[in-house]
Formats: sequence, C-alpha cells, structure tokens
Amino acid sequence: MEVKVAKTAGFCFGVKRAVDKVYELIESGKSPIYTLGPIIHNEEVVNDLASKGVQVIEEGDIESLKEGVVVIRSHGVGKKIYEKLESCGVEYVDVTCPFVLKIHRIVARESKEGKHIIIIGDKDHPEVKGICGWCEGSYTVLKNREETEKFCFPEGKKVCIVSQTTFNYNKFKDLVEILHKKSYDNGVLDILSILNTICNATEERQREAREIAAEVDTMLVVGGRHSSNTQKLFEICKKECGNTYYIQTPVDLDSEMFQCSSCVGITAGASTPKKIIEEVQEHVRIKF
Repeated sequence: MEVKVAKTAGFCFGVKRAVDKVYELIESGKSPIYTLGPIIHNEEVVNDLASKGVQVIEEGDIESLKEGVVVIRSHGVGKKIYEKLESCGVEYVDVTCPFVLKIHRIVARESKEGKHIIIIGDKDHPEVKGICGWCEGSYTVLKNREETEKFCFPEGKKVCIVSQTTFNYNKFKDLVEILHKKSYDNGVLDILSILNTICNATEERQREAREIAAEVDTMLVVGGRHSSNTQKLFEICKKECGNTYYIQTPVDLDSEMFQCSSCVGITAGASTPKKIIEEVQEHVRIKF
C-alpha cells in the first residue's frame, strides 16, 4: 500500500520551542515546574511531562505558589496574567509563539488608538483568550458565518481585524469577505483594517493536507482531541476525501478504514510529536 506523509506534519516551530524549553528545565534540575494550562494539546506529551513532575495549573493557582517556575505556553496569555505573576513574585519562562506575540502587539496598539478589534477565531481557545487580554478597548470574537452575519459595526469607530494563528485560511477569507460586504453596504468601507495573522506554517500545513487528501483513498489526520489546528486539518481533508479519519495514536487504527484503499495519506497537527506520526506510518505499512 502506498503511503503519502505530509512534509509539514507534526510540531511547528512555536510548539517545538515550548516543549523543548520544558524538557530543558527538567534537565536543569529546576523544581517544581508548572505550565499555565497543558503545554500543548497532546495527551502523550502532557502525560510524559507529568511523569517527570511537571504540573499543569490555571490562572487561579498563581497566588498560592511559593516556589518553582511557571511556563507560559505557546498560546500566550493576556496582559493581566503577566501582571499577576510579577505582583506575586513568581518566576516564569515565556515561550509564547512569536506569531502570537505579534498579534498581541497589534491589538494593543490598534485598540489604544480607539479601534474596535475583531478577532476571527474560537473564543474558547486559549490563544484567543490571550489575544483578548491585550485589547484595551472593545472587541468581538467571530468564529463562523452566522456570527459574522449578525455582527454590527460600532458607530463612529474604525475596526481592526486579526485572526487566530491556526484558523482555517479559507474560512478566514470567507468571513472577511462578509465583513467587507457589510461595511460596503453600510457605506463605511474605509473603516476596515484587515490583517491576516494566520501563521505561515498553518497555511502551508493546510494547503499540503488539502492536496494530499485529494490524491488518496484514505486520509489519516493525527493529533490530540483538543487540538484546534488538528480539527481544522480534519475538516479540510474531509472535504477532499470522504474516507478521512481523526486519530490520536496507532491504537485508533482499524482495518475497516482501509477497505478498497491502495493509497493512504497522513498529516498531523502542530502539537503531534514526530514519534507518533512515524508509529502511525509504520503501523499502516505493516498491518494494512
């Protein structure tokens, strides 16, 4: 059976940097080590770190910390969390992805100038929560067509549009088009400032996944269940290949997935370790 593996599958720069930093802290003997939320959305990695003593905490736990170091993950956090860490005298290591930090700077600057910020993304995702935490004025998070159609431009305000770094690029374009049309219909076309802040790695990963899915009989998307970017890869691949499956490890593979398949494609989210991708690939080649 032919197997096509996406070249871009697996850890992106920001995630690798964050995970490597935690392992580096472990090796240095630093203790205790905490991460603000799971360092990445991958249970295998989080469980491995837990076995080495790394503890996952939330914002509400910061004030009770007496020692150790807190790692701010690649998703980033809002301004108030930095202030809380510093006021409590807690040591921290910031491994926020540079692409996310760029968005923080944009929304802080644009909102300070009085603009209403529109963030295209999932309001419940930690990255988006962090971006919201840098808005100094009004903002709106829009995730889908329905929410965007209902949005009303604030009177007398200019608007700055940014995106969650891992958002589906085609969906971003569709929602921006709706906003563009609404502003045109309301005669306020000149109030929009549109910034595509989807990171290059995300765009490239989504494009390659789409191309591979269109060429294969079965498509496997590997990643943690809570990984936003993996979910988006699955949605993209499913449109191109009806026989697309979302799996976490080789344990999730089933022979029924490969009935009448001569070519299988594999891609993976930005929080999926290379080791798991290789295990899935080997399992498909040997077992099926």
